[in-house]
Amino acid sequence: MRRFVRDNSLTLFFLGILLLALVGQALSGWYEYNNQALVQSGAEISLLRYLSSSQFGVDVAENWQSEYLQFFLYIFMTVWLLQRGSPESKSPGRAGEESDQDQHVGRHATGGSPRWAAIGGLRGAVFARSLGLAMGLVFLASWLAQSIAGRVAYNAEQLADYQDPVSWTGYVTSADFWNRTLQNWQSEFLAVASMAAFSIYLRQRGSPESKPVGASHEATGIEG
Repeated sequence: MRRFVRDNSLTLFFLGILLLALVGQALSGWYEYNNQALVQSGAEISLLRYLSSSQFGVDVAENWQSEYLQFFLYIFMTVWLLQRGSPESKSPGRAGEESDQDQHVGRHATGGSPRWAAIGGLRGAVFARSLGLAMGLVFLASWLAQSIAGRVAYNAEQLADYQDPVSWTGYVTSADFWNRTLQNWQSEFLAVASMAAFSIYLRQRGSPESKPVGASHEATGIEG
């Protein structure tokens, strides 16, 4: 168990603080929801009912979809696009998917290579892009969840204001949906651009996200 925790400590740490953040969001959101209900002469609801509500669902999903969109774009764009001096970028001249020899696929696979890396064909091609595809699929699933939960929450407000509810298509083309969505997207894009640029000139000793402390500002694609 100790070895498992040590070998997976990075993932376990972030899953742990994810759980804490979800609990905090659930409790604070429930408290705020009931406060608003009392102000509007409505009835309070239980925590369990709040957790199953569209309000909680849309708040969670809209954040998840923006995070996975960030990683989806980052993984695919760093195949072709470069940032000189950043450890987040490949070195100039290495843009593209690289050769089979560089990637250890097909007949260049080694004894430790995953089985699908040596197979080739459709399975090999899918496996070679499986990380980006997984991020893209989770983004689409969470985006769909956001749109469904958001529509329910939006229609509840519409009915409370004696206005007509909208269809799913009507909601995903509405200002409310895109206001929620773009608020999250712009922050993720800023964070990625900042990381790529800051890592040219700034260092974090011992982190694989940083160049070695003594590396040149012009050094690209190396990690410390």
